[in-house]
Amino acid sequence: MILVDTHCHLDAAQFASEPPEAILARAAEAGVGRLVSIGTELATSRAAVALAERLAPVYATVGVDPNDAAGFDPAALAALEALATSPKAVAIGEIGLDYHWDRVARDEQARVFRLQLDLARRQGLPVVIHSRDADADCAAILLDWAAAARAAGAYAGRPVGVMHCYAGDLPLAERLVDAGFLISLAGVVTYKNAERARAVAAGLPASALVLETDAPYLSPQPFRGQRNEPAHLRATAERVAALRGMTLETLARATTANAARLFGWESPDTWETR
Repeated sequence: MILVDTHCHLDAAQFASEPPEAILARAAEAGVGRLVSIGTELATSRAAVALAERLAPVYATVGVDPNDAAGFDPAALAALEALATSPKAVAIGEIGLDYHWDRVARDEQARVFRLQLDLARRQGLPVVIHSRDADADCAAILLDWAAAARAAGAYAGRPVGVMHCYAGDLPLAERLVDAGFLISLAGVVTYKNAERARAVAAGLPASALVLETDAPYLSPQPFRGQRNEPAHLRATAERVAALRGMTLETLARATTANAARLFGWESPDTWETR
């Protein structure tokens, strides 16, 4: 059985007390065979790529999230484009809209979002989407972009992106899946009051789902209150499998195959297992 943590932040300060190899070893013991370390601005994008180029199980995304979008200029876009040429860079992200914190003017968030969507299409890379309290506006931008990309022949049947730590409702998730997006489930599905997240986890086809930790954040039960880490993905996977009435192994097989399609990896059947 192999699980993929499609979204974590291995460069975070919360992990500075130990080498990444120790984190990866615990992840492997829990069945997590590949991890994607996420960029949120230029510095973290550089860190993610550097880590991915050093450690075989780790891959990277590069992007500027909406909370760091202020001052995004042509030089920043060029820097992202250069980072995206790394063979270990598998997506542009996390990018999107955040109306919860509203740290950056909404029109500026949208401008930077669209620039990076265009970058992803030019590079032939999927996108990792951050959407917080901005479902309608984010979906409108994404649905238009995905339709145009597919009409132009981009992505050739691959998923166009993934909705990180999806917090919307099931009908919107279904529209996004129809447009070519996957839906990523995090530890939130284990929380007491997360009925909407559980409805999405149970209601979508398995072919639409991937899993993530968002480590060091969003620890699943029974680790809530502790630093999250990729090894804890197994707890989330077990909860999702139970919600769907399937075995953990069946869920792992489906979500790992979906991650491979999303990120352009070889068949998981060829991966080493432990």
